[in-house]
Amino acid sequence: MSAWNTRHIPHQHGRVTVVTGANSGLGLVTATELARQGAKVVLAVRDTAAGVRACDVIRDAVPGAQLEVRGLDLASLVSVQAFAKGLTAEFPAIDLLINNAGVLTLGPARTTADGFELHMGTNMLGHFALTGLLLDSLGRADAPRVVNISSITHKNAHLDFDDLMSQNAYQASRAYNRSKLATTVFGLELDRRLRAADSLVLSVVAHPGMSRSNLNPRAYQDRGRVERLMARAVLLFLQSSGKRGALPQLHAATAPGVRGGQFFGPSGFKEVRGRSVKETRPGVEAADPGTGRRLWTAAEELTGVTYL
Repeated sequence: MSAWNTRHIPHQHGRVTVVTGANSGLGLVTATELARQGAKVVLAVRDTAAGVRACDVIRDAVPGAQLEVRGLDLASLVSVQAFAKGLTAEFPAIDLLINNAGVLTLGPARTTADGFELHMGTNMLGHFALTGLLLDSLGRADAPRVVNISSITHKNAHLDFDDLMSQNAYQASRAYNRSKLATTVFGLELDRRLRAADSLVLSVVAHPGMSRSNLNPRAYQDRGRVERLMARAVLLFLQSSGKRGALPQLHAATAPGVRGGQFFGPSGFKEVRGRSVKETRPGVEAADPGTGRRLWTAAEELTGVTYL
């Protein structure tokens, strides 16, 4: 694959795109680049005031950008349902859904409004429900795609179906890694089911490597001052989310010739960073169809959202 970058993004005029967590970090970069190419971008954000500020940032970079802010709290199924209902009423056809939002906190165990472990509930189950509720609208679009954002840490995780909510011997980093494994499993299983249904919707997965993000310092908000300072120091060694971190998800979302089930990451050594994008392989557990079927069943039971 040649050195793909944002200059290779084809025009997005007339396309309706939804980016969760678009008010900061990788989501903000992604929303900006899609708007730059003419897309109508819906910033799906928990904090709508932050979303409005993000719109100002995007419009400074892209005068005339077509933007809309809508409230979405992925840690609440009620919020997910309300968001989907309002969005599909206004946009019967949605071209692109980027499930970008995520939470990483290294403090004590927390739960969502529905009682799910915070990482699993927000990073995977919220997006699972959202995708299902938007799938009909995605199916009405021309060349629609769903992009789920993984992490290289998913390869070090294991899904314990007897303890999906990490209630036994809770470790925050392990819970986060599990949620990203679940997100990757979901994206690949979604592809299998879409193909089996002869759907035109493509499901693609991407990960940013190790990138600067607002998640990094926020993860340490419950830790001591020294650990918070160390977390900020680590950012100096990570690649810029603005220049490179968002490239894999932008490629997955827009590049011609992308196939359902592909997985993209940074082109550099060990996929930690890179100046471009390459296709890579998910972890063995993430790619296992049996794990995909099992997680899908669990997600439907937990969220009450059933599809495909």
